[in-house]
Amino acid sequence: MTEPERNCSAGILLVNLGTPDSPSPKDVKRYLSEFLWDPRVVEMPRVLWWLILHGSILNTRPARSAKAYQKIWTEQGSPLLTYTLKQAEALQKKLGSSISVVPAMRYGNPSIQRGLEQLRDQGCQRVLIFPLYPQYSATTTASTFDAVVTVLKTWRVIPELRLLNQYFDDPGYIRALAAGVRSFQQQHGRPEKLILSYHGLPQRYVDAGDPYPRQCEETTRALVKELDLGTEQWRMTYQSRLGKDPWLQPATTDTLRELAGAGCKHVQVICPGFSSDCLETLEEIAMENREVFLQAGGERYEYIPCLNDTEAHIQMLAKLAQCHLGGWIE
Repeated sequence: MTEPERNCSAGILLVNLGTPDSPSPKDVKRYLSEFLWDPRVVEMPRVLWWLILHGSILNTRPARSAKAYQKIWTEQGSPLLTYTLKQAEALQKKLGSSISVVPAMRYGNPSIQRGLEQLRDQGCQRVLIFPLYPQYSATTTASTFDAVVTVLKTWRVIPELRLLNQYFDDPGYIRALAAGVRSFQQQHGRPEKLILSYHGLPQRYVDAGDPYPRQCEETTRALVKELDLGTEQWRMTYQSRLGKDPWLQPATTDTLRELAGAGCKHVQVICPGFSSDCLETLEEIAMENREVFLQAGGERYEYIPCLNDTEAHIQMLAKLAQCHLGGWIE
């Protein structure tokens, strides 16, 4: 990615959620243990949650999740990691040699600790923490900042830091999403309904002040305006529910069943909250939800890929990074 001996004026830690090292139950269990133990992800008294996590979830879920990961695993490995590495490499080329771009995962490898150490070894005394989450949530963006602080509090000398909170309404982000939709529809036609599916969140997190659903709504409004869609041409939904607590509504699966039952034959689904394709988009949305729609009476179901390492996405990330690096570099 970058040469260890380089002396950079500033560095970017490009952070995505994470992935197991392999689709084996053992590696998936290790990953889920780290992910689900994060108090930002599951807000529950630690003792009670430890008993639930280790007494039930980690004894059953890894095997099921491993089968899901096996469906999407490629020769290059995890799609999420593959795309994040490509994004970091392309962003490095776009920004030039005076900035070092290092990829990291909040959970799993390459770790945030490794990424920060790599930037330190390259002489970066100024670091922009760049989470690849367009919409802010304490479960994702804030958790990334937690992990950075946990590493840096053990260092004698820490770098100057800037933290990128969100870019849910960035014009370049919206244009890149719209370009992806248009490009896809040029090949596959326009559907009766475009479904904008975002990762879900427990309702009590929102009640406690998490701004995530409001930002998802803002992204949706901006995107449908850019695409010039009427109110009957799209739906906004939430996916990936976990546990028994009430989550944000409407659910993607329920919406697909409802549409198919009402006679809708052709839908396309896009996931504007994901910067890279991953388990939740490739297995849950592209595969599982396709079956939901078809079994409920639908006829055509298509998934529109994430922005991944497309030129429009990289250009947008570069402009966003340059904006937040202002004053640190020329």
